[in-house]
Parts: sequence; structure tokens; C-alpha cells
Amino acid sequence: MQYRVNAMRTRYPDFWLPLCLLVLDFLPANSIQLSQNPRWTEKSGLVPARGVSGGKPLLKLGIILPQTQWLMKRRSYLNIISNSLEDLDRNLKESINQRYNFVSKILDLEDEHDSINFDGIVAVSPPPSDVLDLLCSQVTKTSSAIIYLTDTEKYGRSTASSQYFLQLAGYLGIPVIAWNADNSGLERRTFHSTQQSIGMLQLAPSIDHQISAMFSILERYNWYQFGIVTSEIAGHQDFVQKVREKTLSKKDRFIIQDVFKLTESKTYDVSEIVSSEVRIILLYCTQGEAKLILANGAKAGLNTSNYLWIVTQSVVGDPSEKMMGLGESFQIGMLGIHFTPNLETILKDIMPQAVRVFAEGAHSFLNKTKGKLNYDLSCDSNNTNWEWGKDFFRFLLNVTINGKSVFNPDGTARKSNLKIVNLRPTATGGVSWEEVGSWNTESGLDIKDIVWPDNSHVPPQGVPEKFSIKITFLEEAPFIIISDPDPVTGRCSMDRGVSCSIPNEESIAGEVHEEGTNSTSVMKCCSGLCVDLLRKFEDDLGFSYVLVRADDPKWGTFEGGKWNGLMDALVNKKTDMVLSALKISSERERDVDFTVPYLESGIAIVVAKRTGIISPTAFLEPFDTSSWMLVSLVAIQAAALSIFLFEWFSPAGHAMKESPSPHEHKFSLFRTYWLVWAVLFQASVQVDCPRGLTARFMSSIWALFAVVFLAIYTANLAAFMIPRKEYHDLSGIEDTKISNPYSQEPPLQFTTIPYSHSHVTLQKYHPEVFQHSKKFQQFNTSVAAIKAVKEGSLDAFIYDGTVLSYLVSKDDECRLLQVGSWSAMTGYGLAFPQNSKFKTMFNEMLLEYRENGDLERLGRYWLHGVCKPNMQEKRASEPLSIDQFLSAFLLLILGTICSLFLLICEHIYVRYIRKAVTSTQKKGSFPKKPSCFSALKKSFSQSADSLMVRSCSIPESLACEWEADTSLYQTSSCRLYISQDSSDYRLSSPQDRIQNSPIKTKNCRTDFCVAKFGTLKTELEVAQAQIRALEHQLVDHGIDISCGKEISEKETVL
Repeated sequence: MQYRVNAMRTRYPDFWLPLCLLVLDFLPANSIQLSQNPRWTEKSGLVPARGVSGGKPLLKLGIILPQTQWLMKRRSYLNIISNSLEDLDRNLKESINQRYNFVSKILDLEDEHDSINFDGIVAVSPPPSDVLDLLCSQVTKTSSAIIYLTDTEKYGRSTASSQYFLQLAGYLGIPVIAWNADNSGLERRTFHSTQQSIGMLQLAPSIDHQISAMFSILERYNWYQFGIVTSEIAGHQDFVQKVREKTLSKKDRFIIQDVFKLTESKTYDVSEIVSSEVRIILLYCTQGEAKLILANGAKAGLNTSNYLWIVTQSVVGDPSEKMMGLGESFQIGMLGIHFTPNLETILKDIMPQAVRVFAEGAHSFLNKTKGKLNYDLSCDSNNTNWEWGKDFFRFLLNVTINGKSVFNPDGTARKSNLKIVNLRPTATGGVSWEEVGSWNTESGLDIKDIVWPDNSHVPPQGVPEKFSIKITFLEEAPFIIISDPDPVTGRCSMDRGVSCSIPNEESIAGEVHEEGTNSTSVMKCCSGLCVDLLRKFEDDLGFSYVLVRADDPKWGTFEGGKWNGLMDALVNKKTDMVLSALKISSERERDVDFTVPYLESGIAIVVAKRTGIISPTAFLEPFDTSSWMLVSLVAIQAAALSIFLFEWFSPAGHAMKESPSPHEHKFSLFRTYWLVWAVLFQASVQVDCPRGLTARFMSSIWALFAVVFLAIYTANLAAFMIPRKEYHDLSGIEDTKISNPYSQEPPLQFTTIPYSHSHVTLQKYHPEVFQHSKKFQQFNTSVAAIKAVKEGSLDAFIYDGTVLSYLVSKDDECRLLQVGSWSAMTGYGLAFPQNSKFKTMFNEMLLEYRENGDLERLGRYWLHGVCKPNMQEKRASEPLSIDQFLSAFLLLILGTICSLFLLICEHIYVRYIRKAVTSTQKKGSFPKKPSCFSALKKSFSQSADSLMVRSCSIPESLACEWEADTSLYQTSSCRLYISQDSSDYRLSSPQDRIQNSPIKTKNCRTDFCVAKFGTLKTELEVAQAQIRALEHQLVDHGIDISCGKEISEKETVL
């Protein structure tokens, strides 16, 4: 034995040492080495031959069944095994027999030439030495696989023995096809395949199947909340883990309220179950442990109609056995998951299946590999691992029967049939399990006719009855807002919130007291984000509550070795929960339990906007600097120079090249600038207008530009000629004005609320800021501090960003402004005393609200007001950029281009067209009555002598005198008279009289004068043409006109 242990220690140092020491502990002091066992000695002589028949080795299958002393039962074993081999498909056996002899003797299974190794039968609770002896016997006989069937459900020493056997087989590399009910729930890691071992193939219903059946029952009766109770039974950790995995696979429809592990050392105390909200309980333990647990539960009231226990096969056991002494502890109406562990049923149904799995696996292995199914191993040598064992196990794991896989990837049976049993009273006063339904992996659950606890006609609700909790709060908008109840009814209507109590000293005299409360508190109405969240909790969890304001109105800081305010109520368990704007911090989490945050927040700063003076440059602010530069240095200069140059080069323009001007008129560059500025600002001043058509057109374009420019300027000027709003533009707590308040004079005045999270944060991380803020720390509420900021007694207020955002948005005057970035980010959470039974359910509901968007909807409703703080940061008007009125400049550029085009056309006409028009007039006969078109032509042909019509002023007397001199035309409305001083004018020639006429267009004051002047000038030119024509006719008729006196007089008259 010692040699075998040393050999196995060398091969598997990490595993074999504790196992072998376990074996040695169970061995008596005078035990002999197993290698000297007489039975082994006899069999060792068969090792060289290995039952070789006909040159082919035998394919060996080990079978281990429960020990029996009855000869008939042993004979029954042999018949079932032999029949299972004989019932195999003939083609399957022929395929295997091509390389191996796979035969059996019907009457003698211990024959050395038989394929079945059946000389070892396991006892109910064998000592470890017998377990090792049994395994080494199978190794010596070269069993390629072992069928291990037991019907025991003791879940005690036999479980440890079976586990020991299966582990040793796995490390030797020998596959085991098992049916052992008491090992169907062992830890998976025990049989999990590793590099050194292989797993086990389990045909019994696994714990996974039992859990699936339990969930089918839970879903059938809408029991979506439940608890788990286990003992220290083997596999209890896997049971809990599997339940958690199943819960997740159901998309969180189910909620595990709590998990309880009851141990013998604590006498299976159920007090934690009683104090919890669990009503549906899944129990996994042995039957003996269940008796103690349920007996304690019965004393504590856990067997009433409000509770229901659902137990596994390990508790049910064999329903055919009498439940002696269990009726007093087991709950009438409890449900159980059951499968038959009867040995006869196992042998009849499972043995053929196990044999076929072995044959199918061997067939696939031999056809697809070149491996060997026999080996040369010995427990007395270092060679203790079958090299082909892993490969053979993989083929067994993938066996399919009738096209369906037999095993899951983890080695458990894929198909399983379970029974649902119900504990009912019997006629004799006892209790028994009765089948009320079934469950299988294909069709699911079928259940009916259940007797419920306390003979109830309906199943339990599955959820706890309404429980009552005390909730403490402090008011803080928008989380908790306190208002007065309805003055008529004295109660809180829907729009006022829910009833809440506040200490009497905080209210004014004459308040209405809440019913059922003492005189130390008064009733108020509470509303806000937290109240809406509380209402949702109430609907989903079903509980009643009392909402009470904290006696010590502080958020909670640790001072003098103890907490104050809300934290004091939690630490000393004066309340069940705090629901308010309580922030989560590492210091607070050490002494109380928080849920996940329901809202994120940080520390922010709020300031007030103040009215300032109007800027001295406000009239320039409608346009930015680049726009003003473009107008003054580009647009005005371009327009002035264009008009001046167009007038200079225009043939009809003022004769600015001659000095003095023949028309006594000067149109200079400076007068052009005066014209441009006057038009731009719409000034009512006297200006000199150009005569050239191109210059006039350019002037019109500039006037249009000026209209657009002035319209834009005037429209935006009003927005800038108002007092500006000034405020302290801070970047956050790290701003120099805050972090180093004495860096400027005078320093800013700011503070925060004492005993708040902001107070603690400044004190811990910003001591200089904290010391300065203490000088102004005279406000206990955020509303009072905000009022001080608006009145100017505070420059800034540092507090929770969420609260400040709400207060800013609700400011009717929109004078508040939140500046800078948030810092010290954290969250608001529900707070509970440590180890509170309520934390889990509220935490899970918060997670659900976060996923379905309920928290986001509450935040949008309460945290968005009328006054948008983000919009206040922008100025009411912004300086206009060039892009915003670029069309005016485009218009000016287009007009300039058109003016250049007109200038070219004017020069072409004067140089090439006007001469042709003049020559046709000279060759013609006596002209007809002048038409409008002829007058137009004439004006162009003699544009050098023409006087352009314009809105200028002239003395009316001069205009009338000149009209009187031209007495040929009697259409003038002027009064004609000739003064004595005008004799020289009368005696001059007609052409001189026209040129030297006292009537000048610049002296016209009215539009009528201008129009009349143009008409008379045109008629005078026509008359001169007629006179010249008559002179030519007289000369042609031989009449001498050299004296010219009469003609001169006529001309004078004309």
C-alpha cells in the first residue's frame, strides 16, 4: 500500500497526497498491503494473457453494482447484464469484434474470457481501502470503461465513497458511466475534465434538471420572487450558482430575494428566514437535515399558508418508504422534485442504456482512431494513466442514440423525466408524498390537484404581505418639496404630494396635526422627485410607509467621533431608510449601506447677473471690427473714387479739366466724398450732383447700398443700446478667484451649506476655500443662500449641481446663472442601516427602473424648468459678421461693373455715333416739328453744349427774365420783364445770348423750373436750325443777307 501511495504521489503530487492520507486514516493499524490480497494474487496470473482468444484481445467492460447477500438478487444482476449485451445491435457487435472479442457468458460473468468484469460489488458505505481495492481490481482486469450504478441516497459517507471512487477513476483515465442519485448534485469541479483527469458521464437526472423543474413550477404560479436555503450538502454551491444562472437566462423576470446557508454548528437556525421577505423557498439538503430545518421553521411560523417549500430529490428520497417522524416537521402542501432511485427500475431501464452507450462509443472510437481499448496499467507501478482514456471518453460523450445525443457537454444526461410530488396527510394521521404531475426536458411541466399549505384553496401569493417602513428625509428641491395641506380638507391632494411629518418646532403655531401622531410633529405635504420615486416603489413592492423629517436637520457629517443629522438616524437605526438628496461618499459608505445611484451630480457654482452701464462703443457693436473696416476703408473709398472717375471721364460730365469751368461749376473729389457720406447717412444737406450718366448710375447704386446698410445697422443697434448683464464668469472651484480668493481686491464672497457633502468636500480637499467660505456660512438652506446671491450679499454659492440647476431653471427673473464645470462627481442613493433586509429589493427595483427608462423620465420631468440656464450664457445679440450682410457688398460691386460698362458705351457713342447723327441733320431739308425722339438725338449729338436736368435751385426772377427774353415761346408761366441793365444781353447774338443767359440750371429751385428750362432750350435749338435753313434758302434765291440787321432783330426776338 505504501508503495502504491508513493507511486501515485510521484504521478499526481497535488491530488494524491490528501486522498491517500484519507485512505490511510480509514485503514486499521494492522492492515496489510492491498497488493498482497489473495484475490489480486490469483488474478495477477491472468494479466499476461488478458483473456486473449483467437489472437484478438477481449474488450473489457467493468460493472459495479450495490452489494447484496442474496443469491437470487445476484443472479438477477447477471441476467440483466447478459441480456443487455445480447440486446445490442448485431451489426454493432460485429463491427467491434473485427478488432476485439466482445462476448459474454450468460451464466458465469467471472470467467476470465468474458468481456464483463463483475467480481466487485460496492457496499453501501465502504471504507476507502475497499474503494481503492475495487478500482485497482478493475484496472488489473483492463476495463475500458466502468458502469457504476447505485441506489443509495444517504448523501453522507456513501457520497464521499462514491466521489472518491469517481475521482480516482478520472485520474486513471478510465471513463465511468454512472447512475448515482446522491452524486448527481456534487460540485462540477469534482468531475470536470482537466489535463490530468477525465470527467464522468451521469445518466441520473442532474441537479440542473431539478432546478429547471422548480423554475417551471415558479413560472406556472407566477412566483417570481423566492429565496434559496441550503445546508453544507455536497454540491450546494453548484445548486446556488445554477439557480443564479437560470434566473439570468429568464431575462431577470425572477428575483432571488436571499440565500441562506444553514449549518449544524448553528443548529439550523431559521431566524434570518423569518425576518426576511422570502415566501417561496427552494430547499436543497439531505432528508435528515431537512427534518431539523423544517422543524425549526414550523416553530417560527414558516409552515403557514403564506409560505411554500419546494424541495429537491435529496429531501424527498423514496416516497414508498414510510416517513417516520417527518409529519410533525414537514409542511403539509410542500412540493418536491422526484425521480425513482429503485434498484430494479435502474437495472431494467438504465443498464441496457449504459451498455449501449459503451458499445456505441467503442464502435466510433475503433472506426475513427487507431487507438487501443486495452492497456497495461497497475496500481503498483508509476504508469497509472491510460493514454487513450481521454479520447475514448470524448467518443462516449458524443454518443447518439436514435439520432439524439445522450449527454450534454458537461457529461450530464440530456434527457430526463422527473415527477412532481405533493406532501399530503394520510387517513392514519401521517403524511406521504403523492405524485401530482411530471416534468421532462421535451414537454415541460404537467401538474394538477395540489393540496396547498393549511388546506388553502389557492396557492400562496409568493410575495410578502404589506410591510411598513419608516422613511426619513430632509427637504431639498427638487427632491423633497414641502407645502401646506389643503386648507379645506386638511389633507394632501394629488398635486400636493403625500403626507409627511415634520418636527413641531419647525412649523408655525396653529398647524393641523397629522392623525395618529403625537403633538411633537405636524402634518405637511411632500412632493418632488424622491416622492414620485417612492410612489413607484410602493406600487411595485407593496408596502406602507411613514415619511418623517429628520429631527436634526443636517445632511450628516462625522464630528466629535459620531455622526449627526440623517447619518445619525441611520447608524443608530432610528429609521429604516433615508430617501432624500443624500450623496454617496466613501466616509458614509463605511457605516451605512447605499443602493446604486439613482441620479448623478457634482459640486457647482451659481452667481447672479447684475445690470451694468451701456458701453461707450455700443453704437459700433452692431458690426464687428472687420465689417466696419470693410465699410470705411473699402466700400466708401471705392464708391467715392468710382463716382469721381466716372464723372471725370464722362463726356457729359462737368468740365473739371478746365479752370475755370465754363459753366461756373466745380465738381471735385472732395465734393464726391461729401456726396457719398451724405447719401450713406441720409443727411439732409446741400450736395453737388454729377452730370454724367455713368456717375449718376453709380450714385444710385451707392444710395441703394446705403439703404440696405442703414436698415441692418438700425435694426441691430437697439439690441446693443441697452444695459448689459454682468456676472462673475468662474470656471469652477479651481478658478483662481475661488481657489485663491485673496488674489483680487476685494475678494469674492461665497459659501456653502454647513454639514452637507459640499461642506465636507471643501473642508477635505480645498482647505483654503473652506476657510474663506466659513466667514459667510450663515445660511442653512439653499433657498436662503440663493436669495442672498440675488440680493448681492453673496457673490457666489457653491452647492450640489443638480439642486442649483433646478433653482436656476425656476428663477422667475432669470437672473441666476450656473457657471463653470462640475467637480467631485458622485451620485444620490437610497441609504439603509447596515445589513438591512430592505436594501436588496430596493436596489433591484432601481436597476430595473434604470433599464426601462423610468429614472430618466423622472429626471426630465423635475430637472427642466422654464428658464434655460444654458441659453443665458449667450449674449442677447451678437455682432454681425460680413457673411450676414454680404449681399449689400455684392450689390455695390455689381453696380460698379455696370457703371464701367455704361462709361464704355458712352465713349463709343460720343466718338463714333454722334457725328453720324449730326451729319444727317445738316444734309436734311427744313426740319419738321421736333419730336421726342429727335430731341433725344439732339441732346446726345450736342451733349457738350447741353445742360443736364437736375434738382438744383435758381432765383425765380432770373428764370422768368430769361424766359421773357426768349419771347418766341409764349408758354411760360413766368412774368416777363426786361430791366435796363439787360440791354447788352439783348444786343448780343442769339448764340451768345444762350451761352451767356442769366438763367443757369444751378439757380433752379423747383422741379418746374428745371423742366421748363429744358423745354425752352430744346425749342430754342430747333428755332436756330430753322433760321439757318431760311438763310440758306434766301442765299439760294439771290437775296443778300450780309447787312443782317433785320435778321439780327429777328434773332434777338427769337
